[in-house]
Amino acid sequence: MSHFETDAIRIAASKSNQREHSAPLYLSSSFTFDSAEEARAMFAEEIEGNIYSRYANPNSTDLIQKVCAAEGTEDGIATASGMAAMFGSMAALLQQGDHILASRSLFGSTHQLLTRVFPKWGISSTYGDISDIKNWEKLIQPNTKMLFIETPSNPGLEIIDLEWAGKFAATHKLILVVDNCFATPYLQQPAKWGAHIVTHSATKFIDGQGRVLGGLILGNKELIQDVQFFARHTGPSISPFNAWILAKSMETLAVRMDRHCESALRIAEYFESNSELENVKYPFLKSHPQYELAKKQMKLGGGIITLSLKGGISRAQRFIDQLQMISVTANLGDSRSIITHPASTTHSKLSEEERAKVGISDGLIRLSVGLEHHEDITKDIERALEKSK
Repeated sequence: MSHFETDAIRIAASKSNQREHSAPLYLSSSFTFDSAEEARAMFAEEIEGNIYSRYANPNSTDLIQKVCAAEGTEDGIATASGMAAMFGSMAALLQQGDHILASRSLFGSTHQLLTRVFPKWGISSTYGDISDIKNWEKLIQPNTKMLFIETPSNPGLEIIDLEWAGKFAATHKLILVVDNCFATPYLQQPAKWGAHIVTHSATKFIDGQGRVLGGLILGNKELIQDVQFFARHTGPSISPFNAWILAKSMETLAVRMDRHCESALRIAEYFESNSELENVKYPFLKSHPQYELAKKQMKLGGGIITLSLKGGISRAQRFIDQLQMISVTANLGDSRSIITHPASTTHSKLSEEERAKVGISDGLIRLSVGLEHHEDITKDIERALEKSK
């Protein structure tokens, strides 16, 4: 078995008859058949082949094979966005009357799926608190079918024990779905701990340069067949161009994540004792409540830090307005460092009480550490802290 970096570069490069070294881009909506019999056999799934890019395309196949190798999963499907992947991983595998048990700390749009979209179809959900996993046994209902977790969580950087989650899901015969977006397959492989489905917003660190949207649903063949059926007939297809970009991005994921993580740890350590901050949170800081757990299941700490400013929302807004280099946008995982204020943007649809339960204070800032020199990132933050007093 090759190393991660080698597989990410060498696996699944589609070839045409032109003997190109780099995988070509297949901008075709459909593919031809050599005969009527071949067309029949492909539609009957007796033989493999490309039919229509809503079903599959050589570029999306390349991407899936690379990421499956990285995650240690059997099969997968690429979608048009990360939220298409979150939705598809649940909608394809659940039916009316089913119940989802989920970790409370979730991305804002995933929260909206669970609380506003799925209830319209008779699919209910209950949240469990990471700090009280012993109580999750009491949250299981007779119709509970899925355990959905996000670790590290967005934006609170809470860590869930994947070994515990795998065993818990197995005991209660639940489908374990893990959103692995923040860690990426380079830092963490939930399938090794028992996850049946792993999801990604590939828009984030997998792309790594803020260029394209994409999502991934990965897992065992049996479940992925159900997801593929759902996606084929509902159409959340990734474009060949975006899939091509993301497959190329996988080739540099390891070196990029090494740099993101190295810089993030240095920056977190630098600001940990800053008097203008109530708290600095990063999985590989020894002060993180789940530091030992993060070290157990993650290779490195990731590229996201949270900074809790004294002074609440007004101070947070003044701080953001004083930044000179760091971008202010709702994305993350870019080569450029990004600041986001979750309470007023990505998690603004949550009530104040809901935000408090997942640790999103009015002064919380999410920092996605880019690939700039860590000292330049530090100086920009330090200057903004001083000028926003």
